[in-house]
Amino acid sequence: MRTKSTGKKKINIVTLGCAKNVYDSEVLSGQLKANGKEVVHEKEGEIVVINTCGFIGEAKQESIDTILEYVDKKEKGLVEQVFVTGCLSARYKPDLEKEIPDVDQYFGTRDLPLLLKALGADYKHELVGERLLSTPLHYAYLKISEGCDRPCSFCAIPLMRGNHRSTPIEDLVDRAKILASKGVKELILIAQDLTYYGLDIYKKRALADLLKELVKVDEIEWIRLHYLFPTGFPEDILDVIKDEPKICNYIDIPLQHISTKILTSMRRGTTHEKTDALLDKIRQKVPNLCIRTTLICGYPGETEEDFQEMKEWVRNQRFDRLGCFAYSHEEQTHAYLLQDDVPAEVKQQRVAEIMEIQSQISWELNQRKIGKQYKVLIDRKEGNYFVGRTEFDSPDVDNEVLIPADDDNYISIGRFVNVEIEKAEEFDLYGKLV
Repeated sequence: MRTKSTGKKKINIVTLGCAKNVYDSEVLSGQLKANGKEVVHEKEGEIVVINTCGFIGEAKQESIDTILEYVDKKEKGLVEQVFVTGCLSARYKPDLEKEIPDVDQYFGTRDLPLLLKALGADYKHELVGERLLSTPLHYAYLKISEGCDRPCSFCAIPLMRGNHRSTPIEDLVDRAKILASKGVKELILIAQDLTYYGLDIYKKRALADLLKELVKVDEIEWIRLHYLFPTGFPEDILDVIKDEPKICNYIDIPLQHISTKILTSMRRGTTHEKTDALLDKIRQKVPNLCIRTTLICGYPGETEEDFQEMKEWVRNQRFDRLGCFAYSHEEQTHAYLLQDDVPAEVKQQRVAEIMEIQSQISWELNQRKIGKQYKVLIDRKEGNYFVGRTEFDSPDVDNEVLIPADDDNYISIGRFVNVEIEKAEEFDLYGKLV
C-alpha cells in the first residue's frame, strides 16, 4: 500500500461524456494551475476529480463504474482523495452520497468555486476564459452558452445544467483571442443549443452576430458549429456560413426522429414536413454544406410503422454524417411518464439497421471524393500515417484522412495541408500530399 505523499500532489482530472464536459474540465484545470497546483488529464495523480456524464443509461453506468474504480484505488492506497463533479453528480448527489460514501465530496455543474475550495484553491474571477487545453493545441471547444430552455421530453439536461444562459459576444471574442494566442486554429462552438444563443441577453437570436465577430480573430482559420436545434433555426446564419470562408461548411443538427407522432410526443416543436422543408432550405442556401444529425430509436410508442418511416427518410435524405442511439428511459423527464414499451433488443436492432443504411450512404458519398483535393488539418500521427480532417469532419465522431507518414518532411501536427484523395472506405479517406 502506498503511503500518503508529503510533496506536491498531482490532481488527475478524468473527463467523461460530451465536449461540454471537456470544456468544463479545461476551465477547472486553468483555475488549478493558476493556484499553483499540478494538474494532469487522465494520468496518475494522488487526487482524482471525476467529471461525470448523466445523460443516458450507458453514460451514467460508465460514470458510476469510473467512480467505483477510483474508490477501489483509494481503498488500496493508490490514490488519496476522490472528488466527483459534473452532470451525474448534479442530478443524483443525494443518492450517490448514500450509495458510494467513500467519495470525499460530490459537486454539481455550477459548483466550481466550491470544488476549487475543496482542492485547496481559490476561484480567480480574473481568469474567466483561461483554460488548460486537453485537446491537441490546434483546436479547442468554445462553449457559448450554458443550460437549456427546450422542453424535450426525453432530455434531463435542464435538470443537470439549469436554464439557458448566453455568454456575451465580447467575452467570447476575448476567449477566442486567448485561444488563438496559444496556437488554436479551429474553434468548435458548442452549447446545448447554439440556435437559442442571445435570446436571453439580446432578446433575439444572435448566433449570426457572434459568428461575424469571431471571424475577425486573425489566427483562427476554421469555426465549426455543433448542436443546432431545428425548431426556430436562425436562417441568417446560412448567409454567414456561405459568405465567410473561415466558417466550416458543416453543421450538427440533432433531429432525433422524423415521425410527426413521435416528434410531437418528444415535444420537439416540429413535424416531418417542417423538418424536410428546413433541410431543403439549408441545402439550397449552402449547397456544399455537410450535415450531421443524431437519431433516437425505441422512444415510447414507436411502432414498426414509425421506424420504417425513419428508415426510408434516412435513405432519402442521405446525411453526410449520422449517429443513432437507443432511447434511455430517464427519471424526472416528461417521457418517463410514458411506458417504455419498446424492448431493449428491438431498440438495438433498430439502431443497427439505421447505422447499416448510413454506412452504405457514407461509403457511396466517400467514393465521390476520390480524385478530389481537400484542405486537411493534421490532428496526430498514428502508426504509418498522419491523421487529419477536412472542414466537413469534426474530431472523434467523423471521417478522418490518412496520409502516409513517409511524407513527414512536409507534414506536422496542427498544420493545414492540401491532400488528394486516392482511396475511400465507409469512414476513412486515404490521400497524398498535393
